[in-house]
Amino acid sequence: MANWVTGRVTEAKYWTDTLFSLIVDAPIRPFTAGQYAKLALEVDGVRIARAYSYVNAPSDNQLEFYFVIVPNGKLSPKLANLQVGDTLQITDEAAGFFVLDEIPECKNLWMLSTGTAIGPFLSILQENKGLERFDNIVLLHAVRYQKDLSYLPLMKQLEKSLAGKLRIVTVVSRELAEGSLYGRVPALIENHQLEEFVGLPIDAENCHIMLCGNPEMVRDTRDMLKNTHGLIKHLRRKPGHITSEQYW
Repeated sequence: MANWVTGRVTEAKYWTDTLFSLIVDAPIRPFTAGQYAKLALEVDGVRIARAYSYVNAPSDNQLEFYFVIVPNGKLSPKLANLQVGDTLQITDEAAGFFVLDEIPECKNLWMLSTGTAIGPFLSILQENKGLERFDNIVLLHAVRYQKDLSYLPLMKQLEKSLAGKLRIVTVVSRELAEGSLYGRVPALIENHQLEEFVGLPIDAENCHIMLCGNPEMVRDTRDMLKNTHGLIKHLRRKPGHITSEQYW
């Protein structure tokens, strides 16, 4: 059973009219990069809770979460109204297995995300523990519009600090954007445009793919990787090449 503690908003960042981040101070237990917590507010006497991944590294006690406002949502529009000093509830213990310890040995690790699902990857990369076992890491962030690349400056900073190991790819699906690939992730895999852009092959011998985000993207990309590259879902009892986490 979840143990709820009180968190206080120390900073609110409004990226667009639908995307925002909150930085929260709260007495939580240690977590592993890639995990999530549940956040909650009381609405008309009822606790409304949803799961959100940590964006910050576990070594950073300023807890950061990245949100999209869901139209007519029960929680996200209310979270968007929080100001510095306001409080919310948070589970003190994190959950989830979307962590590096669950990833089998491989040379090339691909981190593919859509929207706010960039969060767990940023946590993993900022923590910078366990990355030495990979020769190459590719971080892909797919969004609808260029303005939705909220964390691109941080991504570029990480690419610089992990020079020679980390490669950044941005994908925009509803407009042409300089420096970004155009289209949907499954299509970019099918036509090999993603591999050509990065300069690395996606293959069963050297790669593991971490997928996080929109359930449709996760499903379609997993199917495409299976059909075109022979990759299969990774399970503890049956090792494979694809580890995924859906955001709803």
